[in-house]
Amino acid sequence: MASRPALSALREVLAGRDFRFLFGVRLVAQFGDGLLQAALATFVLFSPERQPDAVRVAAAFAILLLPYSFIGPFAGVFLDRWRRRNVLVRANLIKAAFTIPVVALVAAGDDGLWLGVSVLVVLGIGRFVLAGLSASLPHVVSGPDLITANALTPTSGTIAAAVGGVVGIGLRGLVGADDHGSMIVLACAGVSYVAAAVIALAIAADRLGPEGDKPADTIRGIAIGLVAGVRQLRVHGAAGRAIAIVGVHRFAFGVLTAGGLLLVRLTFHPMAEANEALGQFAFLTAAAAIGALIGAIITPGASRRWGEVRWSVVALLQAGIVGSVLVAAGAALPSFSLLLLGALSIGFAGQSVKVCSDTLVQRHIPDDMLGRVFSLFDMIVNVCLVLGIVLMAVVSPTSGQVPVVYLLVGATLVLTALWYQGRGARRVPASPRGGES
Repeated sequence: MASRPALSALREVLAGRDFRFLFGVRLVAQFGDGLLQAALATFVLFSPERQPDAVRVAAAFAILLLPYSFIGPFAGVFLDRWRRRNVLVRANLIKAAFTIPVVALVAAGDDGLWLGVSVLVVLGIGRFVLAGLSASLPHVVSGPDLITANALTPTSGTIAAAVGGVVGIGLRGLVGADDHGSMIVLACAGVSYVAAAVIALAIAADRLGPEGDKPADTIRGIAIGLVAGVRQLRVHGAAGRAIAIVGVHRFAFGVLTAGGLLLVRLTFHPMAEANEALGQFAFLTAAAAIGALIGAIITPGASRRWGEVRWSVVALLQAGIVGSVLVAAGAALPSFSLLLLGALSIGFAGQSVKVCSDTLVQRHIPDDMLGRVFSLFDMIVNVCLVLGIVLMAVVSPTSGQVPVVYLLVGATLVLTALWYQGRGARRVPASPRGGES
């Protein structure tokens, strides 16, 4: 495939009216997610009176991610049954509604089970929305431009969430660095979800699909639809392998996220300096987001030149060799600057690999299966993320200073890259949507 200048490809993608609206839904909704997560982080993990440890961090992520991860693939069947535009509208409105009990529980100072359940509903529906956005993208972007669209949209969404987190932390500091401030930030998140639903209404009801056969609205039909989605990953090996390498990266990211949180909370700062630790963690998040942005800028041109598989291999190798060593050194010395550089490296690799993998899935999976496959994709990456965090809960001291673990994670990324190069570098036939993997 002939390579085009990056700016020309970007202009062509942004020229599409419905793409711009779909893009707007993602940006506004993920900005709201960033606000929500900032409010909860300050309430649960970065409050002076609530001391975190690796087990508490792992439990928080497990409660928030795992239940939907196992329900999500079944819910994904409905993305191939219902009009996806309507899903985006209604799901964002439901998210807004469920921020109300979260605000009430924070007002009561309750960080127990019911807070976890309420947040689970909001974030779980959010994952459903993201799967719907990914499944909808091929309807508003032509095949050759999918790689550019996949570079722009998830990366921009990640940055929007990071900006939302920073804005949430700053807003909380302005209105009161306490539970009252968290409530204000949560209310703003609810407003963002309503705005995302309004933007989605600008897209025609049938514009985003699904097309083709639709699974039956019965329990048996849903189960059959899910099995069919799993079968697609076996039939289309390029898509299955692409999802697998993203899962491995998310496992590594889980280890490093939990480690970074413990390091800034309990190694770089004494327990009483919760707000200072939160600020440093925000810088770490921003560094990973900047790395993701760099990956998104470079990946379309690099993948057109070398192919999605080879570029993914390069990205994983640099994370395994450079990123893990920087994080390990930052933990051992300790050095926050090295930790920042490590986060930049890991963020770059994650977004580069995700852009390529999204494109391979969209090219090789039929449209009437995309909702199920992207929900399975989401389940896999969430489970892998939590497994990485659980590993830290098992092996890490409270300080997070376990450089050997970070180096072993790097070795895992390197081995995965070599496996992917060996299994995935073969050319595959062009898909009906255009392009080669």
